[in-house]
Amino acid sequence: MAEMLVTAAVGPGEAARIIAFVSDAATEQVLRESLRDALTDGIDIRRGNVRTAVTAMMKLKTPEVLIVDLSGEDQPLSVLGKLYEVVEPDVILLVIGDTDNIGFYRRVTRELGAMEYIFKPITRDTVARFFLPFIISKTTGTDTGHGGRVISVIGARGGVGATTIAVNLAWYLGVMEKRFTVFLDADLYTGSGAMLMGAKTGPGLRMAFETPDRVDPLFIERAVQAVSGRLSALASEEKFTENLSYVTGAAERLITTLRLGYNFVILDVPFLPLPCNRELMAFNHHRIIVADTSLPSIHDLVNLMELPNGAWQPQGPTIVLNREGRPGTPSAKQNEESAKIKFDVVIPDLPALINSSASLGEPAVTKGGPFQTCIANLAVAAGFVGIHGVQGDTTGWTAFMSDFRQKLFRAAGRFSNGTVK
Repeated sequence: MAEMLVTAAVGPGEAARIIAFVSDAATEQVLRESLRDALTDGIDIRRGNVRTAVTAMMKLKTPEVLIVDLSGEDQPLSVLGKLYEVVEPDVILLVIGDTDNIGFYRRVTRELGAMEYIFKPITRDTVARFFLPFIISKTTGTDTGHGGRVISVIGARGGVGATTIAVNLAWYLGVMEKRFTVFLDADLYTGSGAMLMGAKTGPGLRMAFETPDRVDPLFIERAVQAVSGRLSALASEEKFTENLSYVTGAAERLITTLRLGYNFVILDVPFLPLPCNRELMAFNHHRIIVADTSLPSIHDLVNLMELPNGAWQPQGPTIVLNREGRPGTPSAKQNEESAKIKFDVVIPDLPALINSSASLGEPAVTKGGPFQTCIANLAVAAGFVGIHGVQGDTTGWTAFMSDFRQKLFRAAGRFSNGTVK
């Protein structure tokens, strides 16, 4: 039975603009949450798989957009071919499945003509990035430049643990998942991100903000500090007596250049009404907003959620509740009910682990357990997909990165026999 995102029903003789057939409640919920704010005319979501779609479309008028689920089908390509026999040729077909193979992706999209394919478990981010442009018939909300993915982490207020989460997310991606990742600590005066990951600070970030004309790949290579694995950091530690002379547009220039050299750019942005912070929050693909269980934090979180999406952001932010279960504070459920919000990731209160990791300069994500699970879930929510997956197939990107770095080192006269002098 159809479940609508709007109250208006679609009768048997009417042509719904968008119809989706999905096989499980979790996928249905993600579609609903991902598309609700973007659509004014709703979407007709029905429970079923691609075979259900074939049967239904024999009786229904072909919609503009048709979403089908191939999960659990023994002969998915054969059945998908049958679907094309009962729909109009101009339908925009979007496919969900459970096969994370690049060859399968190419057959579905290039041979059978589907516009896009994503595999389960789907997230709000993957739906917004890969389905939404076709659904709204335009590419507004996506950037057209090439390069890595930019993720900003913002605390609802100071002391909620946003820097700790940003550091561990960067470490998870750069060290544990071996993606070229750079962590940028936007707090030039009191930022502690570099210290938490055992990285060095330098003047590069301030120079990038004050003299953006100097920012190019060679400048970045000299300014960033290697941390571990494929993780680097860009952070400064300025004296309180020094005034930052920020140049408008510098943050965009810096981010655009960083994207040329890294798969992920993780921004730890303090929520202060400064021009550089506003630009950093605008020019990224995904925002993560962190709150803890205190009432002031939840209050500020609600205000932060009202910020409009940036030009590159097709969906709303991922909301993280940190320190769940801290004595004397409301539970996640109580906060959700009182503030009428929904937390995407809930991190338990782990003071011994976090304090020990901070003292030793070893990110807590390396210790495994529930904290690592939460950070891994957060990475997926922000757009990370494993290397063997369709969206996350980075073999070509890694080869490009290796060649890019070698050329960069040669240009600087610092490359010899494959190692940095």
